[in-house]
Amino acid sequence: MLKDNKEKKDFVRRNEQIRVPQVRLINSDGTMLGIKSVTESLYLARQQELDLVEISPTAEPPVCKILDYSKYLYEQGKKQKDAKKKAAKTELKEIRIKSRIASHDLDVKIKHIEDFLKRKDMVRLVVVFHGRENQHKDIGEQMLSAAAERLAPLANVDGGLQSAGNRMSMTFVPKN
Repeated sequence: MLKDNKEKKDFVRRNEQIRVPQVRLINSDGTMLGIKSVTESLYLARQQELDLVEISPTAEPPVCKILDYSKYLYEQGKKQKDAKKKAAKTELKEIRIKSRIASHDLDVKIKHIEDFLKRKDMVRLVVVFHGRENQHKDIGEQMLSAAAERLAPLANVDGGLQSAGNRMSMTFVPKN
């Protein structure tokens, strides 16, 4: 069913499928020919051995252009692929640290987080507790809040501090 909706949205009327009395016609070289009847527009397109393609169906009257339909479809496909490539792809990166991490090692991890945030990736910083470390979860809270302060210029905290079992985490979302 989703495929049918996509096909309806991408459907472009051409030649005899255009069922309005008049259209605003654009020639194959891009010059505006004015408002013409559909039959006259079809005649002009056939003379040039090209198709009459409805470019803007919502305009009043609809805008049609004389062009090669298969070439038009190819160019539309290329535009969609380029747009898809340029679309922002955000990933969720996860960095795990222990509650007994040295301060220099924490600085290195935070620099990694900064790099991820500059690439517009979301980052989850997870503090893992082992054994008796579970009794000192306040250390993990302090580490995460300190990291949040250091990363404040680059990121916002999403969802605050989260604790589950022997893990405590905070998710950072890059600022625009």
